[in-house]
Amino acid sequence: MSLIGSEVKPFKATAYKNGAFIDLTEADFKGKWSVVCFYPADFTFVCPTELEDLQNQYAALQALGTEVYSVSTDTHFTHKAWHDSSATIGKITYAMIGDPTHTISRNFDVLIEADGLADRGTFIIDPDGVIQSVEISAGGIGRDASILVGKIKAAQYVRNNPGEVCPAKWQEGAATLKPSLDLVGKI
Repeated sequence: MSLIGSEVKPFKATAYKNGAFIDLTEADFKGKWSVVCFYPADFTFVCPTELEDLQNQYAALQALGTEVYSVSTDTHFTHKAWHDSSATIGKITYAMIGDPTHTISRNFDVLIEADGLADRGTFIIDPDGVIQSVEISAGGIGRDASILVGKIKAAQYVRNNPGEVCPAKWQEGAATLKPSLDLVGKI
């Protein structure tokens, strides 16, 4: 079942962010755009490259009113230890959520039950706490965070311009489409 259009389910968790532990719930995903990136585990191989790439896009996402959260089934203590011991992860300034109970991973349908780890899942959540975009990748396939900037811009445009949609490779300021009977078969 698709999670598109569904509201984020309740959860309580602790995250590591900027030298402190913070408590978060689904309410923290409301009132602004959010990007939630699940990854399998701390102290691994592809994961740090993705999280660093996400950090490299963090300022651009924040400029769009978007907060970023990473999530794995590790604890917030493990996130801190990884942050303190890895030059790559030490750059991260967004929240790193611990999900040792697997509640959040199950809520987002990314938990690999047999392994107790999360799939690589990226979710864009609107200010109402509703999931607008989902991307799931196999464990060995790293993601490109720069794509998130364009997806957020398109999602914000569609939200602010009812009746219009953004075509493939849409860039801010480019033409959009207004679905109608007149367009059927002409694109």
